[in-house]
Amino acid sequence: MNKKQIILVLLICFISIPASILSQKKEARKSFCVFGYYAGRPTMIDSFPIEKLTHLCFSFTHLKGNRIAVSNLRDTLAILNCVAIKKRNPNLKVIISMGGWTGCYTCSAIFSSDSSRKIFASSVKQLLDYFKADGIDLDWEYPAIKGPLGHPYDRSDKESFTALIKTLRDSLGIGKEISFAAGGFTKYINESVEWDKVAPLVDRINIMTYDLITGYDTITGHHTALYSTRHQKESCDNAVRMLTKKGVPKSKLLIGAAFYARIWENVSAVDNGLYQPGQFLSGVSFKNFSSSLSKDSGFIYHWDNKANAASLYNPQKKWLVTFDDSASISLKIKYALKKRLNGIMFWQLADDSFQNGLLDVIDSFRKSK
Repeated sequence: MNKKQIILVLLICFISIPASILSQKKEARKSFCVFGYYAGRPTMIDSFPIEKLTHLCFSFTHLKGNRIAVSNLRDTLAILNCVAIKKRNPNLKVIISMGGWTGCYTCSAIFSSDSSRKIFASSVKQLLDYFKADGIDLDWEYPAIKGPLGHPYDRSDKESFTALIKTLRDSLGIGKEISFAAGGFTKYINESVEWDKVAPLVDRINIMTYDLITGYDTITGHHTALYSTRHQKESCDNAVRMLTKKGVPKSKLLIGAAFYARIWENVSAVDNGLYQPGQFLSGVSFKNFSSSLSKDSGFIYHWDNKANAASLYNPQKKWLVTFDDSASISLKIKYALKKRLNGIMFWQLADDSFQNGLLDVIDSFRKSK
């Protein structure tokens, strides 16, 4: 190969590399999932820009004996409306979630039995077929470790959860999606799930990288931090790193965003309220931020460059507020795209504004990258 040929080859490589990178970015955006949980009123769903979702997940159904069950007429109507809205977004997948924070008190006992798991899986198939829904999302909080007050659990739940997923896959086949909401904190990741056995059987794993500082904690922190700090290990990045080390494919992981804030009271002004003693007070939906947490009401905005997370502190009330906003969610999407994760999920759509909400932020930033 002479000098001119070498130069020509180098020029072709120089031109083709950016084109290849651009193609990869386009493919990543195309396959990027935006998975929204929904626990709002039946007709409320019509007001949201569901064209910007890939997955809409009704929350929640529950166990009735060893079968999945819709609790009431309101929830039945909500599911029907979620499915009907696919007319506006034909590519939308409608998922039905079972469980929730206080919705799985009997999960440990029911799912410990092979016969009960089979009956449950059969009832899930019947329910999905009846509503013409596209899959099931399990929100068992939590297998094998402590969850809500009085929540029964057993070490054997870990194996029971694996068996449950296998039974569901056998019953539903490959035509329906299976996902589950996974705790984003260290104890859950280490103790609740047999990741090597479960990951191959599910379509996606929704990491709840919010409520990382919970209502039971007495020291404040970022409840939905992207990165760990020297004061707080639990974060989105920590969860992703732990799971990938356990062999979970990044292509099945969705990181979680919070469409709500958490408020702590009786918090010292030291470090603007972060990592200080306090008591959890309440949550606030994103749609109510401007009216409930305004600067005029004494709330001062702070940005943590290490955690990539936002907070507010009110020195008069001695309140600390932690939350996701447009800045932190944009960075989460950038992170998910860079790491080639499955996408982003959030709790929950009914907390968003109908216009200029956080779903709009997700959509616009995802498309711009």
